[in-house]
Amino acid sequence: MKLVVVESPAKAKTIEKYLGPGHRVLASYGHVRDLPPKDGSVDPDDGFAMLWTPSPDRAKQLKAITDEAKKADTLILATDPDREGEAISWHVLEVLRAKKALPAKVERVTFNAITKSAVTTAMAHPRALDEDLIDAYRARRALDYLVGFTLSPILWRKLPGAKSAGRVQSVALRLIVDREREIELFKSQEYWSVHATFEADGQHFIARLAQLDGKKLDRLSIGNQGDADAAKTVVEAGHFTVASVETKPFGRNPPPPFTTSTLQQEAARKLGFAASHTMRVAQSLYEDGLITYMRTDGVDMAPEAVSDARRAIANRYDAGYVPDKPRHYTTKVKNAQEAHEAIRPTDFGNASAASGDHARLYTLVYNRALASQMASARLERTTIDLTDGAGRAALRASGQVVLFPGFLALYEEGRDEQPDDEDAALMPALRRGDAPAKTGVEATQHFTQPPPRYSEASLVKRLEELGIGRPSTYAATLQTLKDREYVRVDKARFVPEESGRLVTAFLERFFERYVSYDYTAELEEGLDDVSGGRAGWQDLLAAFWRDFKPLAGEVMEQKPSEITAALDEFLAPWLYPVREDGSDPRLCPACGNGRVSLRGGTFGAFVACSNYPECRFTQKFGQAAAGDGASEGPTELGNGITLRTGRFGPYVQQGEDKDAKRASLPKDVSADGLTLEWAEKLLSLPRTIGPHPETGNPISASIGRYGPYLLHDGKYARLSTTAEVFETGMNAAVAKLADAASGAGKRGGPREPIAVLGLHPTSGKEIKVLEGRYGPYVSDGTTHATLPKTSDPKSVTIEQAVEWIDAKAEKGPAKRGSRGARRRKA
Repeated sequence: MKLVVVESPAKAKTIEKYLGPGHRVLASYGHVRDLPPKDGSVDPDDGFAMLWTPSPDRAKQLKAITDEAKKADTLILATDPDREGEAISWHVLEVLRAKKALPAKVERVTFNAITKSAVTTAMAHPRALDEDLIDAYRARRALDYLVGFTLSPILWRKLPGAKSAGRVQSVALRLIVDREREIELFKSQEYWSVHATFEADGQHFIARLAQLDGKKLDRLSIGNQGDADAAKTVVEAGHFTVASVETKPFGRNPPPPFTTSTLQQEAARKLGFAASHTMRVAQSLYEDGLITYMRTDGVDMAPEAVSDARRAIANRYDAGYVPDKPRHYTTKVKNAQEAHEAIRPTDFGNASAASGDHARLYTLVYNRALASQMASARLERTTIDLTDGAGRAALRASGQVVLFPGFLALYEEGRDEQPDDEDAALMPALRRGDAPAKTGVEATQHFTQPPPRYSEASLVKRLEELGIGRPSTYAATLQTLKDREYVRVDKARFVPEESGRLVTAFLERFFERYVSYDYTAELEEGLDDVSGGRAGWQDLLAAFWRDFKPLAGEVMEQKPSEITAALDEFLAPWLYPVREDGSDPRLCPACGNGRVSLRGGTFGAFVACSNYPECRFTQKFGQAAAGDGASEGPTELGNGITLRTGRFGPYVQQGEDKDAKRASLPKDVSADGLTLEWAEKLLSLPRTIGPHPETGNPISASIGRYGPYLLHDGKYARLSTTAEVFETGMNAAVAKLADAASGAGKRGGPREPIAVLGLHPTSGKEIKVLEGRYGPYVSDGTTHATLPKTSDPKSVTIEQAVEWIDAKAEKGPAKRGSRGARRRKA
């Protein structure tokens, strides 16, 4: 018997069907071993020896693989065809060797698509494990461990509120922070444009002022309204004739098929998918045999796939859309491996597949791959120059027309920023000497715009351009930044949080080399040299650790106050920008004679006055550079109550010093226009609603860390708004507490079935397609079977439903853990 090990159960099921009798296919469910998250897992003093331990949540899978391996004569490692796949195979082999369960014969096979032909061909051509790829994996894991487990403890001790740092994560965060700095430093500049509207043969077109009084104008030449009005007057007075007409044909070639990076970028632009979601959906499509392997930086397709694509184009369009020769692509991306072909559909005969997000992503992959083998688009650009009789002004109009759409009939690549559509206009047929009728002149004001914040697509693109990290890890890197709350996403753009800016400043000040773009890219090249067999993994780690370890030790020796003082100086240009009146930018705005500086607190950094405690001026770290949020002294509301702003935001206070009573303003209560009545309400909390009619114990309403709530006998119920804290009566409170206790509202009530298919031929029970918490499923009232991810719930047939229900019933109910049995025995 031959034991075949793959990563996922979906992949295992499909491959076992292809291989037939004599093969047992099991899934490892990803990595089976990892470095434990503790000191000593990587030992630099022992040649960077790594302490691998089996993953606790993989014990069941490892036992099944071990049991089957003892009965097998051949072990076939069929994990994914990349570095991570090679590493999983190596881990499985090492575990079986340690358990003395390794079969006599071990083979490694890889395939780029889960189709019968691809799998059977791979099985006929096994190879040994790629030691260079395994070394590259070990080098990356050791590097990430050494960076993370060295920097993170320093951050925890020296920078309150910081959570972690990482080799690629911190550099990606620096990109986001650097872009935010560019935006903050950007000075908008006013400029004007002058356009005239003309008509010829019933067709309107617009021409811009390109030259005035012999001077060629660029975008910023007209800088104020006075100049714009003067230029507009000249154009209005002029009689314009066509001086020249230039027509130039040009072509556009299709983009190559998707790589991992370009798939993430285009899915973000066109489908609004996060990189992590794109990779999850692509993984499902791959495991269902619909697309080729989705972790790749290759841009070419296999010859047979190119031939299939050309046939599909001819069938769908006509021969004119098929180029004379097949197209071949090479990548221009730094550090590209091109070990596998590009992402493409496994069958160009299927223009659509799956449902929901899976269908949308499949269509995107299909269209891009098919378009890559289509003919170029042919276009024509026309430029018309017009001059007035006095020779004072010259206007220019341009436009383009598509002569033959070619690949544009199917696919056009998205862009991160909207292009100037001036060239998109259609132009009338004009000849030199023609005098089109002028119908209007306009002068329009504009302002230069700062560079845009990074979107997921543009950040992935920039990381790849710089050669930082690998495309297969970008999704996890971006998700980590969001999970650590170093960034937030606003209108699909990354905005750095205060903690993210502070961590970046710390790393730039004390570990500048290790968050520099060039060094990180050089390190990536070194790792690629290891995977290519051109460098030793231990040599690379030794060179890194030789400089990194003593630097980390020096920083750890510094006191938190010394770190804060160094950051205060490093961030001074941003925290305390030069004032226009030339006054001291550090002068305290509250007391007028103290000087502000950066301080460290339990919940993060903030700016405070040197005259504390006499002056209690504080300012949130992120608000200092923006010049807002400063507590410019309390605002009197009445009855001894004041509105103030501290490092955690606005709050109201009654009294002074230790006896003062304070209440933070909730998110849905604005500081602007806050009334005395509302301030008194907030300071009066918690509010007692009354005794519960059943228990007699009090019910109260208040506002906590997670928002407004009700409390009774230690049990909580959430309220929607701050207003409800003061408006909820006894009846509503009792009902809300009862709902919270029963879990009502957490899950929806019974839903209408998606479809009723008919009766089960054996049991006679009615089969329905239903929407569940984890996706659509079919049920006969007794057995529930989840639909495959690529199945459309509205297209399920009675035959498919019966097959799925019977297969689920054969497996029997899911086995429960024996924890309860152990408790009973005890």
